[in-house]
Amino acid sequence: MQVNQLKQTLNDHGLNHVLLSGIVETDQLDHVYDRLHQMLDHYMALYGTSDDVIVVSTPGRSEVCGNHTDHQHGLVLATSINLDALAIVSKDQNGITIDSDGYTIPFVDIDDIKIDPNKYGTSEALIKGILAGFINHGHTIGGFHGVITSEVLSGSGLSSSACFEVLIATILDALYNGSTIDALTLAKISQYAENVYFGKPSGLMDQCACAIGGLVYIDFKDPQDPEVLSFHVDFAKLNTSLCIVDTKGSHADLTDAYASIPRDMNAVARWFDQDVLRDVDPTLFFKNIAALRKDVSDAAILRAIHFYDENKRVSAMVRSLKNQDMDAFRAILTQSAHSSFQYLRNVWIDGSNHDQNLALALALSDHWLNGHGVARVHGGGFAGTIQAFVDNDFVNEYRTKIEDVFGQGSCKTLQIRNVGTHLIVD
Repeated sequence: MQVNQLKQTLNDHGLNHVLLSGIVETDQLDHVYDRLHQMLDHYMALYGTSDDVIVVSTPGRSEVCGNHTDHQHGLVLATSINLDALAIVSKDQNGITIDSDGYTIPFVDIDDIKIDPNKYGTSEALIKGILAGFINHGHTIGGFHGVITSEVLSGSGLSSSACFEVLIATILDALYNGSTIDALTLAKISQYAENVYFGKPSGLMDQCACAIGGLVYIDFKDPQDPEVLSFHVDFAKLNTSLCIVDTKGSHADLTDAYASIPRDMNAVARWFDQDVLRDVDPTLFFKNIAALRKDVSDAAILRAIHFYDENKRVSAMVRSLKNQDMDAFRAILTQSAHSSFQYLRNVWIDGSNHDQNLALALALSDHWLNGHGVARVHGGGFAGTIQAFVDNDFVNEYRTKIEDVFGQGSCKTLQIRNVGTHLIVD
């Protein structure tokens, strides 16, 4: 669609049929149009009005159950959310130029996409990784220029990096491959970019949730070809809201803490001559704990216990949601929350008497919710955010209390988005 035509379409609210197909709720329409108007004005200031453009929306994600199980080929339940990244872009044979929320990402030459360890952790590296992933899968690549804005804030625990990766992959799919690549492949390409080019050894959960949409059950028994099931649950009709609380803890210097979890779990698996815990029979594991303790730390054993029990919880939670049994859902979520705190131990750094923001937020949430909801550590843990499923009529009281401790705006009420990464305008 030409820039001027898109401008008129936005003025006429001509995207309602697309946006209301599961991307946003009616009460969010004006906000989305405001964002798109501002983006398009910025695009025109940078690139003019002669381009044919596309518009893409990619959601962030929230983990529901399956905390730190994916790297052991376990089970996960995640969901896409109504916070997203939006892009307005056009083909550009010179390469890739992106203005992201006012920051210009360094120009990417599509003919130079070799791995550069000096670029680990950068957006430039992710883009190059996506390009390389497309080539590896036999797909077409090309350049583009445009603007991106994201409400999936970095460090929020809502997978801003996975959202960005899937967004870039969706753009390349739309511009150069006719939107023919399935969502799971886009997720795999995105994970490859994060692992190999960005330098972060993450699993596939985040990218799957952003790409596929809705509640997403993933079985990673075969990580190269995971079983993926997407389904929809209307939490609003079940008197439940999803809240994410930013406890303002820093993610700096947490690389080893995150790495310690798969390292510990892998140590247990190797004791049984396996690479991951999924390949160790849980009956055999529990039978050999006394012998295992001679060679493996108790911390590693506790984390393995979490893995086995968490796998069972994921399956049980899927059943509870499909049956719309919120009592069972909350009971399972409570068990998962306690397991992450007590066995997985990803709520604070061992030996730290400070920066226990997550523990405090969870303790206060348990005290205040008291039958009105359930709170748990969110995502990787150690710092950042907690998640709470709260009775609709108790959200305001919970937000007021928790923001009094962690600051105005620290508690966000989210909605489940039933559509994954999506081409809004082609």
